[in-house]
Amino acid sequence: MKEQKQQPYQNEELLIGRNPISEALSAGRPIIKVMIAKGKPSGAAVEIAAKAKKAGVPVQEVERKKLDYMTAGAVHQGVAALCAVKDYACVEDILALAEERQEAPFLIILDEIEDPHNLGAVIRTAECAGAHGVIIKKRRSAGLTYTAYKASAGALEYLPVARVTNIADTLDELKEQNIWVYGADMNGEDYCRTDFSGGVALVIGNEGKGLSRLVREKCDVIVSLPLKGRINSLNASVAAGILMYKVAEKR
Repeated sequence: MKEQKQQPYQNEELLIGRNPISEALSAGRPIIKVMIAKGKPSGAAVEIAAKAKKAGVPVQEVERKKLDYMTAGAVHQGVAALCAVKDYACVEDILALAEERQEAPFLIILDEIEDPHNLGAVIRTAECAGAHGVIIKKRRSAGLTYTAYKASAGALEYLPVARVTNIADTLDELKEQNIWVYGADMNGEDYCRTDFSGGVALVIGNEGKGLSRLVREKCDVIVSLPLKGRINSLNASVAAGILMYKVAEKR
């Protein structure tokens, strides 16, 4: 039997090689993360890492075998970059959209959501529910890959998504603008009895760990979905969808 050729990750914008990645960083192309092979990096790789960090792009050390797999054996020179399929907005853009519509701000904040399918599903529901934008974290979070784009079913074309370095700091800034922060967690008040009127920032935690401790402490209200069965949790995008439409109902 013939050995099957190793296939790279599909449907993600992948740049490989030192020159293409260096030029993409210089041009300001939206990049989700730069991956550098573990071991002693070359001078060019060190330069790329420095340029990425200066641009606020996460840099991750990975096994060389992983880069080999991702690139299907192409010459990657020990570096690869995962690029976003769309430019990121900033938080100010999202708030400006709410002002333009003459509506109280309605934002969805994802605290380290790692699955791009969940990210895309949240974006899709957020657009349908009338949210003004989604905020994600730069590190340890899914980015705007083709997978997330496809899962959004086109909603990404209409809904701004911003990336921030620190979710907790962003929540403080939103609270200063009279936006109430509601975190979704198992131990909170019944979402059906929660007053979601006014400016709303709805925070959804990581698929496995939920809200991080500091982010949870920054929330004004913790809300929960009642669970009647034997399973003690819902998929993050499903929980987000239920809560988003409850917010929409109150608006």
